[in-house]
Amino acid sequence: MNALISKDGTIISYEKIGTGPSLILVSSAAADHKDAEQLAVQLANHFTVYNYDRRGRGQSTDSSKYAVERKVEDIDALINEAGGNSFLFGSSSGAVLALEAANKLGDKVTKLFMYEPPFIIDHSRPRVPANYVQHLINLIEERKRNEAVEYYMIEALGIPSEYLEYMKADPSWNSMEGMAHTLAYDGMIMGETQSGKPLPVDRWKVNIPTAIMVGENSEHYFHAAAKSLVELLPLAKYQTLSGQDHSAVVMAPNVLANEMVNFYLNLHQNPNGLSI
Repeated sequence: MNALISKDGTIISYEKIGTGPSLILVSSAAADHKDAEQLAVQLANHFTVYNYDRRGRGQSTDSSKYAVERKVEDIDALINEAGGNSFLFGSSSGAVLALEAANKLGDKVTKLFMYEPPFIIDHSRPRVPANYVQHLINLIEERKRNEAVEYYMIEALGIPSEYLEYMKADPSWNSMEGMAHTLAYDGMIMGETQSGKPLPVDRWKVNIPTAIMVGENSEHYFHAAAKSLVELLPLAKYQTLSGQDHSAVVMAPNVLANEMVNFYLNLHQNPNGLSI
């Protein structure tokens, strides 16, 4: 792993592979760079891929006081390391962080690809509680990491509680517990965009080519969110990923990578799939 120092002194750890234009991968909540390792490999034939641990996760350190601006500064430091501009990719809440970075960093971000930003703009699923972030903070302060992950799964992801015991049998649950203190960070990134209200019309001024993709099999609210965001961004387009759902980054990295290559490199869609 490589490392750099963000503006506030936080150490950001990252893997760098491949050759070509720079591309930074921004992970989702409760994920570190390992979740996108196979995606990075698929992309490395076309890009210099920066796959990093967001602060507080993996080998990256953390600061004593969190703010969304610090996360954007981390991405800015990676872009500077990459030569001053970069393509940006984010999945789930990481997609919203990537959007925030594109909004604040101007022409340093040249193209943006978002996979399933989890906005809740209607009543097709329950909204996230107004006290969601504070409740997570309280659980972490009480050292209840398991309960924090459970709360995130139920309230943010909408997973029925009866499924959680099966999920806890998977080794990934322990990994999520280790990152549980960062779940509140993602809640802060989302802000009020999971309250069932329309997206704010003046929050993001992003005038670069933007792809907003949703798995064909994903829940309605992901599609509604993507279509709503497309209406707010002048150069954005909505796409579906055939046969996939919210897990595509981990479960179908080759399929997702095909679409990313097509978008970033302005390639025509190949109905038989692009060999990368």
